Amino acid sequence: MRCTTGNACGLIAAALSWVAALTGLAQPPATGDLPLLIALDADGDGELSAAELKRASASLGRLDQNRDGALSGAELNRRPLREGPPGTDRARQSQFGGREGPSALPLGRLPFRDGAYAIPDHATFHRLSYRGQQVRIDTFLADLEFVKFTLDQAGTSRSKLYFINTKTHRAHRGFGRAVSLPVRPSSDQMKGVLVYRPLLKSPQGRPGLYTFEFEPFDAYRFQRVKACYDMLVDKMPALEGNLGYYPRGPRALARWEEERTLYRRAAVRVYRDTDLETGEMGYLPLNPGRSCGRLRILLPGMVPGARDIVLCETLPNHLPRVSGMITAVRQTPLSHVNLRAVQDQVPNAFISDAIDNEAIRALVGKYVAYQVTVDGYDLRAAVPEEVASYFSQRRPTQKQVPPRDLAITAIRSLTDVRPTDSASVGAKAANLAALGGFGFPAGTIPEGFAVPFYFYDEFMKHNRLYQLARQLVANQPIQQDLESQDRRLQQLRSRIKGGQMPEWMTAAVTALHESFPADTPLRCRSSTNNEDLPGFSGAGLYDSFTHHPDEGHLSKTIKQVFAGLWTLRGFQERAFFRVDHFATAMGVLVHPHFAGELANGVAVTDDILYQTEGTYYLNVQVGEDLVTNPNTASVPEEGLLDWWDSRRYRLMRPSNRAADARSLLSPRHREQLRTYLGLIHARFARLHRTALEDKTFAMEIEFKITAQGTLAIKQARPWIYTGARLQSGVPRETPR
Repeated sequence: MRCTTGNACGLIAAALSWVAALTGLAQPPATGDLPLLIALDADGDGELSAAELKRASASLGRLDQNRDGALSGAELNRRPLREGPPGTDRARQSQFGGREGPSALPLGRLPFRDGAYAIPDHATFHRLSYRGQQVRIDTFLADLEFVKFTLDQAGTSRSKLYFINTKTHRAHRGFGRAVSLPVRPSSDQMKGVLVYRPLLKSPQGRPGLYTFEFEPFDAYRFQRVKACYDMLVDKMPALEGNLGYYPRGPRALARWEEERTLYRRAAVRVYRDTDLETGEMGYLPLNPGRSCGRLRILLPGMVPGARDIVLCETLPNHLPRVSGMITAVRQTPLSHVNLRAVQDQVPNAFISDAIDNEAIRALVGKYVAYQVTVDGYDLRAAVPEEVASYFSQRRPTQKQVPPRDLAITAIRSLTDVRPTDSASVGAKAANLAALGGFGFPAGTIPEGFAVPFYFYDEFMKHNRLYQLARQLVANQPIQQDLESQDRRLQQLRSRIKGGQMPEWMTAAVTALHESFPADTPLRCRSSTNNEDLPGFSGAGLYDSFTHHPDEGHLSKTIKQVFAGLWTLRGFQERAFFRVDHFATAMGVLVHPHFAGELANGVAVTDDILYQTEGTYYLNVQVGEDLVTNPNTASVPEEGLLDWWDSRRYRLMRPSNRAADARSLLSPRHREQLRTYLGLIHARFARLHRTALEDKTFAMEIEFKITAQGTLAIKQARPWIYTGARLQSGVPRETPR
């Protein structure tokens, strides 16, 4: 059977079975071993592009050894005789892949399924890389993205770099056997690994650091390391300014110590374990996801809309619904801004120097597609069709009516509120009441009262405020004008604050107030049927207020909380999710205010950022500088608390307000937190009828260290995971 080199399309379609028949094979060969497809695949990437198909006839001509214009079975079973890419050895290959000459390459052209001579961009690196648990003895590479490489005949003029397709070959030896690379001493054949660390800042200050290292027992001198460094940069241009050397193991580290002056003079950045564990972040994927929207720089006084992706130079405390967030300052996953992103299921990331990034600034004012992953971010101009499709798919199609129980008509002590009473007093009050029943020491859980939804509903009806709210909701032009909407909502809130309580309600609030000592400041906290719920935290949607002794009747502050149901951010959130505004109700949780606190913090019963196993994630800050609503220059403490041993506390980042960069938590408080968090997780898992080991369930708490040094817990709610658990932070590791 013969075919001409001109009928490429038909040949490709039948290639595998056809060559098997010609060559007597029992079954078609693997595509990577088929000389026919090797000839067609000009760039060696394992795929046939449209351009390669267009050049198919010319490519097949290279198999035509006798130049008769046809391909015999023998010619189809012979590997193409071809020169390597520019800069490679030009040795010819025999029919069976053997070498001709002592310096010949293992193949005339390295199949992509085995590796590559060069990596033109990060996308190609990603195609060659592996990340996962199947790392053989290289356990230190588990869950890191890496490409192994071999520098053969190192230190000679014939040195050659091979990037190994690490998806195919996890070990250097397997790659060497596959491509018939000679086995040489480590002094002549340097075996290394190139690791991508997307969160760390590179030597030139960009997000995304690459490090290279060698086998643990190797200890190469500076000249050899520098030669490898230069060749890596030459063959992968994306490494320029973004590459550092990691001397793994005591021998390599000792050799670097001897020669550190040489590294400094050559401007080769070296990273040790501590540098990689606590290095400066260049990128942090707070909430992975994808969105579309108009990119805008958030300026003071600006009110962004639901179709905006905001670029923030500082961390805002409150935001209405937006399509995505980028901050140029580091966030924590427990700030209200990120909790809002989690709730709204929109991407949120810290990108260092984002404001000054020319590529980002070029997109300001345009509609963009924005994606955040653990591997990095993508921001590009979007076409109108994908923008329209994105927004049409995001919004629920059905109206949602939250449960509202108006049968409870009296203010009750938290000791009388059951964990299942959220439909009448709100989840915040019900969850705090549940905490009060867990047997914590006195003073740990504040004692207080729950004002039920019935009070809000009766107040709104008594002052005919529902009619005013319905007019606002029905006004379609206002729904399209953000500034008009904000102005009308402010007017509604003013009417609520100026409304009159019925006499019976005033009397009940008076009795509540008088149950506390006269000079006690009281914290009045929002507790709705539209927050602190499984799958919907509502963090930052509704405001809480402190009532001071000199402010008169407590009704003043309770009405402020009632009015908080009608903020722009809360109104937009309900409108987007089609939540019935008039089935949403506001309860009020009242307890003594924590005055003069030494510290405040938030903790989650899982490591939701660094993704370590067996640790709690903590944020702590000095005094009343809230972790959830930080001041512009505030950097809270980040720590990982071991589940079983509070002495194993990893201070990931100290507070910028802490003396000597020490932890704000004493050993006693860490042990209390460890004990309390375990109990809270177990008891709430039971309340929510989920298994204790369920990896998609965790609890978040807010706590204080009071002026008296008491650890007090003021709130608990389920943590909301977005997508797969491993997508909520960086690649998972085991704490050291």
